[in-house]
Amino acid sequence: MSVARVWGDDPKKVWRVARPIVQPITLALAPAAAYGVERIPRDRGAVLAANHFSGIDHPLIGSFVPGVTYFLAKSELFKIPILGPILASMGVISIRRGESDRDALRRSREVVRDGHLVCVHIEGTRQRLGYPGPVHTGGLMIAMQEGAPVVPLGLDTFGWSPSNRRLCALVFGEPLELDGLPRNRAGYTEAGELVRTEIVRLWRLAAEAAAAGLPPELPDGTPRNAPVSD
Repeated sequence: MSVARVWGDDPKKVWRVARPIVQPITLALAPAAAYGVERIPRDRGAVLAANHFSGIDHPLIGSFVPGVTYFLAKSELFKIPILGPILASMGVISIRRGESDRDALRRSREVVRDGHLVCVHIEGTRQRLGYPGPVHTGGLMIAMQEGAPVVPLGLDTFGWSPSNRRLCALVFGEPLELDGLPRNRAGYTEAGELVRTEIVRLWRLAAEAAAAGLPPELPDGTPRNAPVSD
């Protein structure tokens, strides 16, 4: 029996079933807190631009962000039996890394246009040095071409593994409106610099929060968010 027949083909329904299963496992493996989740617009589509250190990043984001998050994930994952169909049923968008994938960009733009949240790990791959890396502008093009905001997200998950269940933290920034920039190489480059600067700032806040034992609020007063309960 196919995954689609068991879980259905509506991502909302699939998330409603999957989150109560995945979330407690995720937070047992990676004790974590999020800050600033309320900054994500709920009345329009947006792009969530996050740095990327660990395989736990996607489950952590899904544990704290309400509703459906449409992740972009490398196409190789969709070739894995069972996992591939599950990812597709959750609305995950397949993207071919290292090349221009117009189908993935078109699908992502449609999702944002329909008022949903697309999450892009903006560096394109995991960073191995413990510091956010250079920004790839493809994810920003999605937002700029749709006139949608970019919500920067700083993740501190570096060094996490199932055998090193360190504290992790997520800090969401204020939405960035980039539609005033030109839709050309210069404009995308400027957008990348703006977003990366903010992600680095948020990542530092996340690292400080994890080192401090996940306090109830950040130094700027941003309160800690509870995991999603729906």
